[in-house]
Amino acid sequence: MENPNFPLNLLRFVGLMAMIDPPRPAVPEAVAKCRSAGIKVIMVTGDHPITARAIARNVGIISSDMPTADEVCEARKVPIYALPPGTTTAVVINGAELKTMSHTHLRDVLMNYREIVFARTSPQQKLIIVEGCQKLNQIVAVTGDGVNDSPALKKADIGIAMGIAGSDVSKQAADMILLDDNFASIVIGVEEGRLIFDNLKKSIAYTLSSNIPEISPFLFYIVAGVPLPLGVVTILCIDLGTDMLPAISLAYERAESDIMKRQPRDPVADRLVNERLIAMSYGQIGVIQMIAGFYIWYIVMADNGFRTSELFGLRSDWDSKWITDLEDSYGQQWTYKQRKNLEFTGQTAFFVTIVIVQWADLIICKTRRLSLLSQGMTNHYLTLALLFETVLALILCYTPNIDVALRTKPLKMMWWLVPIPFAVLIIAYDECRRLILRRNPGGFVERETYY
Repeated sequence: MENPNFPLNLLRFVGLMAMIDPPRPAVPEAVAKCRSAGIKVIMVTGDHPITARAIARNVGIISSDMPTADEVCEARKVPIYALPPGTTTAVVINGAELKTMSHTHLRDVLMNYREIVFARTSPQQKLIIVEGCQKLNQIVAVTGDGVNDSPALKKADIGIAMGIAGSDVSKQAADMILLDDNFASIVIGVEEGRLIFDNLKKSIAYTLSSNIPEISPFLFYIVAGVPLPLGVVTILCIDLGTDMLPAISLAYERAESDIMKRQPRDPVADRLVNERLIAMSYGQIGVIQMIAGFYIWYIVMADNGFRTSELFGLRSDWDSKWITDLEDSYGQQWTYKQRKNLEFTGQTAFFVTIVIVQWADLIICKTRRLSLLSQGMTNHYLTLALLFETVLALILCYTPNIDVALRTKPLKMMWWLVPIPFAVLIIAYDECRRLILRRNPGGFVERETYY
């Protein structure tokens, strides 16, 4: 041993000084949010196990005051993997113990414990932990600031480096850099990501719903031989006019109150557009809109003398320029020009009906699970979008001489009122569906309709 270069005798105890690097005040709340959102927070550190356990309890990574699994094992003189599952929910694993663990034992630890802390770990062990989580088909995010964190940052599905205290090597290995070095910022990012994904789903669901009332008139025109209920130009007026701003306005919808209480989505089954979203938009809301469109079209045709039964198979005579005396249900004769004017009036009524039922569709797309009453109408962009599409529909209907270009006709005011009960039906139907979702989580309605 080298000779000491300081005195070892004649000393007097003056005091004891300790230093601490406390976690940020926002971290415990962020960890609690992660837990409610189904995100498992695992602490991997080079600190001593006692220090790591104390910090983990302080920030909520270990939420219970009960002894951790390693403490129980130390008392019983048994290894971690020999402890029966369910004995406790938390465990602190020392790097020396991790070195002797097999991949099977590590997998069991990761699966059986909700609250896990790894202490005295080496860079290679951090990488092993990340790979162990990925083998369980988990999406893994890793945060770190040192050179020794780089392998784990690179291997993770998303590596997050610290922008202030982080080394250049860790920043280069990471996919994202936190400018404020705050763990709570990651949770805010998760919430924003969920909000963006939610709003994209809502916008797509809204846009897809009008496809059924737009396509079905052409199918009916071909199969049943009726006059064309909805023209190409009016479809363009919907897709490129009245539907554009409402679809965009859903991007500004605020987050639903339960957005951080949902479990993480299944990356395989719960894609942006899945079969439930298509079934909901096409098979339910779209069908109600289609019925509303045909209903008003039949009313317009019947008001002008063509009863429903007379319309089937009428297409060839209706579209013939050489027939100038086509009789309606009351024996009135119609020229080709008169028939086309009536056809364009029916198409305009169909168009206006789609606009009105799309009001309801836009409103119900504000939430995926919660009631509209809890979400409220605070999205002013959505309110302006509703006003915009209504004004645009009025302009397309009543602007003089616009029928030359767009083939739209002025409508009676009473025809604007006919689709309103269908809009109310859509809102009531979807509100009931969401009520069943909330009262019976995991039930048939959720499995089949929750997109």
